[in-house]
Order: sequence, then C-alpha cells, then structure tokens
Amino acid sequence: MKNLILESLSKTYSDAYRGEDFVAVSDVSLEVQAGDFVSVVGPSGCGKSTILNMIAGFLQPTRGRVLVGGQEVKGPGPDRGVVFQSHALFPWKTVADNVTFGPKMRGVRRGERQKIADEYLALAGLSHAAALYPNELSGGMQQRVGVVRALANNPDVLLMDEPFASVDAQTRMTLQEELTRIWEERRTTVIFITHDVSEAVFLANRVVVLSKGRIMDEVLVDIGRPRSWDLLNEDENFKALVNQVLQLVRTA
Repeated sequence: MKNLILESLSKTYSDAYRGEDFVAVSDVSLEVQAGDFVSVVGPSGCGKSTILNMIAGFLQPTRGRVLVGGQEVKGPGPDRGVVFQSHALFPWKTVADNVTFGPKMRGVRRGERQKIADEYLALAGLSHAAALYPNELSGGMQQRVGVVRALANNPDVLLMDEPFASVDAQTRMTLQEELTRIWEERRTTVIFITHDVSEAVFLANRVVVLSKGRIMDEVLVDIGRPRSWDLLNEDENFKALVNQVLQLVRTA
C-alpha cells in the first residue's frame, strides 16, 4: 500500500457570467498514511467532493498536486478506486461480473478473476448473490457490491463519496459496520466523504473538517476496534468526539 499526499491543493473555477473566479478549494495540504481511514466533513459547498475528484483524477487542480506513493496523479487510474452515492453497477452484468470488471480490464486471467470474485463476495457476505443482476438486489446490497467491486481491483486508495446517503437509516448502520469490518481485514487507505458527523466518527481513525475550501481542523478518533453501533451508542468517548466534530462543522 502507498501513502496519499495533498500538496497545497487548490481549485478555482471561472464564472464568466459574473466575471469573477470561484475558489472551491484553497491551499489544502494533507498526508494520509497507508492503511489509514480518514473521514472528511463540512458544510455543503465546502469543497469535499472537489477534493475527492482531484484525488481520483477526474479534476485537475489549479495549483498544487496529489501524490500516491510519491507519484503525481495526472488522471484516473486503477491505484484509486471510487465509490459514489449511486452504486453505478452495470445492469447487464451479474454481481460476479461487476466485481471482476476491473481485474478483467487489467488483463487478469479468467481463473484468477473467479478467485477474486469468490474472495470479495465472501468478504461482503454476498456469495449467494454472485449470479444475480443488480435489479434483483436491495439498495443496501447494491452498495455492498459497489464497495467490493472497487476493492477487487486492489487499489492503493479507496475514495468514497457519501456512498450510504441514499439508503434507509437501518441499512446505513449495517453498511457502516460492514465497511469497518472489511477495512479491518484489508486495511486499504480510505478517504470517506460524508455530511453525517456520527458516521464520520464511527468509521474513521481521523476526521478532517473543511470550511470554505480549507482544512479547518482535524480530530483524532481514539476509539478501539472492532466497532459496532450497539457498543458505541452508549460510549461517552464516542459521544464526546461526535459533539466535538459537530461543533466544528457548525462554526465552519
């Protein structure tokens, strides 16, 4: 695995209608060690998704750069997996074929792709769904497939942009617990964008709070693992950390 570094990252958009520039991200520097789990929170429009899209290579920074393992990001690549709010599964492919799409594009042989599908579907508790199509799955199951599809390509960094925002509260809690369990097994570096402060603290080792395109503060989440909502709902340290982050977001 490789570390992730943002060096003085900035993104400015030109507004021809108003005749002025809009600064979405301004001078953001951040180092994420390999195997870390970082949540990013902040008010709407603070630059969270813009930063993620620059890490993914979908957007080019106006200034600064993104480094993965010391190599500058110039565009999208298999070293960075992305999971969006919409699962974006191929509806004409089975669950197993969706999971192995990335390895197939990299030239991985059929037999090895089958092993990859078996391993990651078992990891997510989806072995029984291998031959099903996305429209035969619940929303929560579709999102789990989206997560393991990204992981199956063995990325150095997994980028997640509010992936659980569209499911109901109970399913969301289950997905959060599943993600922490999978992360504990694989220790893939994760950048997780969310508006939900409790979710941010529950998942991460570190929470980064953004305000107006800048890093306002960082909060270390010194809570043990494994984590479950049954345990943390009554944990005073967890409640205090959620309140600390919430107060930062409210003043951002």
